[in-house]
Amino acid sequence: MNLVNFPWLTTIILFPIISALLIPFIPDENGKTVRWYALTVGLIDFIFIVYAFYMGYDFNNPNLQLVESYSWISQIDLRWSVGTDGLSMPLILMTGFITTLAIMAAWPVTFKPKLFYFLMLLMYGGQIAVFAVQDMLLFFLVWELELVPVYLILSIWGGKKRLYAATKFIIYTAGGSLFILLAAFTLAFFGDTITFDMSIIASKDIPLKLQLLLYGCFLIAYGVKLPIFPLHTWLPDAHGEATAPAHMLLAGILLKMGGYALLRMNVGMLPDAHVYFAPILIILGVVNIIYAALTAFAQQNLKRKIAYSSISHMGFVLIGIASYTSIGLNGAMLQMISHGLIGAGLFFMVGATYDRTHTLMLDEMGGIGGKMKKIFAMWTTCSMASLALPGMSGFAAELMIFIGFATSDAYNSIFKMVVIIFAAVGVILTPIYLLSMLKEMLYGPENKDLVSHAKLIDAEPREVFIIGCLLIPIISIGLYPKIVTQMYSATTDQLNTLLRNSAPALVEKTNVAAIHNGIFKAPDM
Repeated sequence: MNLVNFPWLTTIILFPIISALLIPFIPDENGKTVRWYALTVGLIDFIFIVYAFYMGYDFNNPNLQLVESYSWISQIDLRWSVGTDGLSMPLILMTGFITTLAIMAAWPVTFKPKLFYFLMLLMYGGQIAVFAVQDMLLFFLVWELELVPVYLILSIWGGKKRLYAATKFIIYTAGGSLFILLAAFTLAFFGDTITFDMSIIASKDIPLKLQLLLYGCFLIAYGVKLPIFPLHTWLPDAHGEATAPAHMLLAGILLKMGGYALLRMNVGMLPDAHVYFAPILIILGVVNIIYAALTAFAQQNLKRKIAYSSISHMGFVLIGIASYTSIGLNGAMLQMISHGLIGAGLFFMVGATYDRTHTLMLDEMGGIGGKMKKIFAMWTTCSMASLALPGMSGFAAELMIFIGFATSDAYNSIFKMVVIIFAAVGVILTPIYLLSMLKEMLYGPENKDLVSHAKLIDAEPREVFIIGCLLIPIISIGLYPKIVTQMYSATTDQLNTLLRNSAPALVEKTNVAAIHNGIFKAPDM
C-alpha cells in the first residue's frame, strides 16, 4: 500500500474514537491501566498526525491537501469529506499535541476513570474532525460531538458549581450551533445545486443581503466559541469549575475553533459581506482586549483571572482577521496557535496549584513561592509568555497583528490610530495584572493556615515534563516564527487576495464608503 495515499485524516479522526469504545472492556479497578491506554492512544494518534503531514503536506500549496471524500447519504449529498490546508493543518497538529498532554495532566483522576478517559478520547477525535471536515452538515455534526464530552467532563468532575457552569456552557454553545445549522442549510439549498460541500458553496453567487445575514449567523455562533463580548460569559464560569485537563482543552483548543471557523466560513465563503463586518470585528476586538484585561485585573479568583486574560488575547485575533493584510492574517493565525500553547500551560499551572493549596483565592495563597520553587519558576515562565515578552510566541503574534493593521490601506489613519492606542493599553494592562498576580500569590504575606494545614509539595517530574513540552514550542516560535508561519502563509496570502479582490466590486455596487463614513472607510484597492 502507498502510504502517501493512505486515508490519514480519516484514520486520525476515527482511531481515538474507536479506541475509546474499547475502554469499557479493559479490566481495570483503580484507573491505572486505562490511563496508560489512553495516553498510548493519544501518542500513537499524534505520531500519525506528524507522519501524515510530513509525508503528504506541501507548505507551498495553498489549497486543500490530503483530501478524502466518500459518499455517506447520497440522497442529501452528505459525504464524509475531509481535507486540510494552512488554516487547519497547524491547528490539527496543536490539537494532537495539547490533547495528549491533557491526558497526561489527568493522571490524578481517580473518580470514574474509565468514563473520563473515554470522553477524553472522544474529544480527541471530535476536535480534529472540526478542523478537518469539508462538508457543512458534517461540520455541524462533529461540532456537536465535541460539545457533549466537554459538558459531561464539566458536570461530573468540576467544582461545587459544576452543574451551573456546565449548563451555561451547553446552552450558549448549543444555542450558537443552531445558527450554524440555519446558515448551513441556507447555503446548501441556495441556487440550482443542493450540496453541503464547502468548496462548491464558496463558488456560489450569493446576493449581498443574504451574505450579510449568513455572516451574522456565523458570527454569533463562532463568537460564542472564540469568545467575543458579550457572548463570553460562559467561559469564566466554565474555567472556574473545570479540572486541569478540561482547562487545557478549553483554552488550548476549543477557543481556536471559533477563530478557525470565522476564517474558513465568514472570510473564505462570504468575502463580500466581510467588507461590511470587518470594522465591526475590529471594534469588538478592541472591546475584548480592554474589557477583559480590566476585568482580569479585578479578579481575585485565579481561574477567572486567567480566563478573562484568554478573552483579552482573543481580541487580537479579531483585529488580525479584519486587517486586510497578509501579515495581519498571519498574525491572527499565529496568535491562535501561540495562545493555545500558552493558555494550556497557564491553566495546567492553575490546576497544579489548586491540587496543593485547595484554594483559588489569591489573597489566601501568600508565600507559596518560597515553599514550591519549581512551581514558582513554571508560573513565572508561563506568565512571561502570556504577557508577550520578546522571545516568546505571543510577542511575535501580537507584533505581526499591530504591524498588519497599522500598514493596512483599508482604514483611515484616525481609525487606525484609535484602535492601536486602545489595543496598546490592553497590552500594557496584561503585565500589570499578571505580575501583580505572581507577586500576591508567590511573594505576598505567608498564609499561616495554608502552610500549616497543607503539604505544599513542589512540582513532580510529570508536571515539569508537561510544562517543558509546552514551553519548547512557545520559545522556539518566539525566537523563529517561521517554524510555524511557513505552514499556513501560502493559504492566508491566498485568502487575503480573495478579500482584497472582493472589495472593489462591492464598493462599486453599494457605495460602502458612504456606510463607513467618518471613522473608517471600506477597502479601496
